[in-house]
Amino acid sequence: MPKIIILLAFLPILAAAVKAPAQFSKTAEWTAEVFVDYGFIEPNITYAKAGGVDLKLDVYRPKTKNAPPFPTLVFYHGGGWRGGSKEAYSLRVLPWLEAGWAVVNVEYRLTGAARAPAAIEDCRCALRWVAENAAKYNFDPAKIVVSGQSAGGHLALMTGMATNEKAFDANCPGAETRVAAVVNWFGITDVGDLLEGKNKTEFASNWIGADRFGDADLIRMVSPLSYVRAGLPPIITIHGDADPLVPYSHAVRLHEALTKAGVPNELFTVKKGDHGDFTKADSVAAYKAIRRFLRQNGVWKFGK
Repeated sequence: MPKIIILLAFLPILAAAVKAPAQFSKTAEWTAEVFVDYGFIEPNITYAKAGGVDLKLDVYRPKTKNAPPFPTLVFYHGGGWRGGSKEAYSLRVLPWLEAGWAVVNVEYRLTGAARAPAAIEDCRCALRWVAENAAKYNFDPAKIVVSGQSAGGHLALMTGMATNEKAFDANCPGAETRVAAVVNWFGITDVGDLLEGKNKTEFASNWIGADRFGDADLIRMVSPLSYVRAGLPPIITIHGDADPLVPYSHAVRLHEALTKAGVPNELFTVKKGDHGDFTKADSVAAYKAIRRFLRQNGVWKFGK
């Protein structure tokens, strides 16, 4: 496979979702704009090796020449730490490309390859790779935003909040990198809450491992709520209040703790929202809230 492929490859996926000719016309026009303005992906770059696994990411690069460094989104897919892939979430990055951002789409070790905290180690290592390769890809190291959905939201929070954490970074080269903001889509904030009681889930139990349920230090170490403190980067959370997998209370508790600590943050609640199964109107409103939040915090200074 060549290193550079054209984002136009997404067109069959987009067209398959279109049900009316009028919609296709709109989609075709937008796809043509994608091809002209920001149409390249460099896929499957190995950013690290861990446990015998090559860890890979995709870089989406705007075509613009002689441009100032691009604000850059680092995205972590969801799937309960046990499934999912960067490819399955490719379309999630399109709004950022449309706004003129570069995007780095990251894969990490899943439960079948390594239990907690391996996924956190990998995601933090990917962030360091982005910072170290900023000049090569024209990333703006001062405007790196981490984001993800569900387990990916948890990993984005851990990547942006758990700074200077040797327990995660011992095997990853490079300097500590501070992110400009975190965009958390219904991420887990208290792993222990998913290990027992009414909120117990199989995916969290497997990621930790039944033999480590009593390891309070480990569970605390992999929970974003443990890292709330003053001085964190701005954090916006999008969460449905009817989420059946990751309780809405995770978002509320994080919001309250961040506010108490004086951290710029926002909780965007999707009324009657399921686990990411939002309506088109709710999704558009969420992206508008993200853009507004990043503008208010000096991260989103150009683009649509």
